[in-house]
Amino acid sequence: MADTQQPLTGKRVAILATDGVEEIEYSKSRSAAEQAGAEVHLISLKPGEIQAMNHDISPAGKYPVDRTVDQADASEYDGLVLPGGTVNPDRLRMNPTAMAFVTAFFQQEKPVAAICHGPWSLVETGMVKGRTVTSFPSLRTDIRNAGGNWVDQPVQVDNGLVTSRKPDDLPAFCDKLVEEFVEGRHAGQLASV
Repeated sequence: MADTQQPLTGKRVAILATDGVEEIEYSKSRSAAEQAGAEVHLISLKPGEIQAMNHDISPAGKYPVDRTVDQADASEYDGLVLPGGTVNPDRLRMNPTAMAFVTAFFQQEKPVAAICHGPWSLVETGMVKGRTVTSFPSLRTDIRNAGGNWVDQPVQVDNGLVTSRKPDDLPAFCDKLVEEFVEGRHAGQLASV
């Protein structure tokens, strides 16, 4: 019988999100990591649960928080996912502890995947400087002003950093997320920053 071990078996993935997260970006990226065998934790600003949204305006599901960001330690995870929605990353980037959590993944050379407005956290932490990334088109100027090279592609990979533009890109985003998380640490993760 063939070995049926999934590629992310034994790995832990953090998803950093709060109220206002775009539901499909949270649920599909979580499902992709879990189906590949990862243990996934939802990290948020407060305990309890978060309210996801559809297209920023319609309430969707509520999801239980596994740990608050002040309880979480990047060293316990093998990768980080930053889903979008407009409100979610805007709230996250105003929280110094959340931004320190994001920065720690880069300092530890661990893969990070951000979709839609999720790259706002990368802008806030300075982690787009010298990197080629994509995002929802409205972030293009923010990314360029932060020293990044913005491209209009369904998915962009830059040395362990996976970025995508919108929910329609989720299949490509999830495939690359799993691929980069399987590869693990990327020695050049901070090289261009």
